[in-house]
Amino acid sequence: MDFIDIIGKLDHEDILQQIYAKTSTDVEAALSKEKCSLHDFLALISPAAAPYLEYMAQESRRRTQKRFGKTIQMYVPLYLSNYCTNHCVYCGFNHSNDITRTILSADDIRNEAETIRSLGFGHILLVTGESPKCGASYLNDAIKLIRPLFSQISIEVQPLKQDEYEMLIVSGLHAVYLYQETYNATKYKDYHPRGLKANYAHRIDTVEQMGRAGIHKMGLGVLLGLDDWRIDSFYLAMHLDYLRKRYWKTKYSVSFPRLRPHAGSFNPPFHATERDLLQLIFAYRIFDTDLELALSTRESPRFRDNAMQLGITSMSAGSHTEPGGYAADNGALKQFEPNDNRSPEQVMEMIKSQGYETVWKDWDAYMQLV
Repeated sequence: MDFIDIIGKLDHEDILQQIYAKTSTDVEAALSKEKCSLHDFLALISPAAAPYLEYMAQESRRRTQKRFGKTIQMYVPLYLSNYCTNHCVYCGFNHSNDITRTILSADDIRNEAETIRSLGFGHILLVTGESPKCGASYLNDAIKLIRPLFSQISIEVQPLKQDEYEMLIVSGLHAVYLYQETYNATKYKDYHPRGLKANYAHRIDTVEQMGRAGIHKMGLGVLLGLDDWRIDSFYLAMHLDYLRKRYWKTKYSVSFPRLRPHAGSFNPPFHATERDLLQLIFAYRIFDTDLELALSTRESPRFRDNAMQLGITSMSAGSHTEPGGYAADNGALKQFEPNDNRSPEQVMEMIKSQGYETVWKDWDAYMQLV
């Protein structure tokens, strides 16, 4: 049974009631285990867990250091294009927005990549809007072009097919990040009224395409603010549990994007506070010790500095969310406004000051076991 069938059998309101009905006894039972179940995860994200945040923080820190040591992997996004056929109501790249659109040429990509590499990064994340202009062939050329510069190349782009992922893997692709945004099928339609992304089932199935292609790492996430963060995060944990059993050779990462200012007037109907976000980070770490947890420049410097020691394993720095923003400012619109505008050097110094090591490169193709 595929995940779309599993989640289709669940009652949204019943899950919400289960979360809000959890008690301190349930939380303490979850925290007493070295290996948590999905029912334990429900307790860890429930309001009943709020009084236990300090203990959860220390437990999350302990498990993270035991598994990953005192290291933070550094990565940076490279936006290749802001063309998009979707009408996501919360996004600056919305097709209806009257903005300057651009797509980087091979020379542009090379200039951007060389600038990023000079900053020290060995891990790069290629990002595009969802448009035929940025299809598999374009991405394949981009990956081949920059492969000599980077040890890890990841993408966050439109859904592709299994054979397209397989082609990109041969060219040097390491990881794919694809966020469901929200697992609430009813609300999903409201947030994605038109475009390829409007197909809720297709987006979930794309993760299966990645798994069958044999991708080295999958990155999952929900956009915090589109539904109650607790239930969307539970569905994500369910999805992760399902994928680990089916595609057990793959590594997994979870990111925590919260809605940030962008072009347009969308106001998120749900709010996740920094305290909520910390509880969520702790819950995921306690639920899955092997999980990579990433925190982007959407969050403030103060928050990132504190969260770094409490469960996060990778961070971006010096991010530009518009195409062509590293080598030169071409005036293209940003997807969102970063909250942490510190340079990579400043973030590295912050990490080192807390007794942690920055990892700019931790994987090479020749080290992958076949």
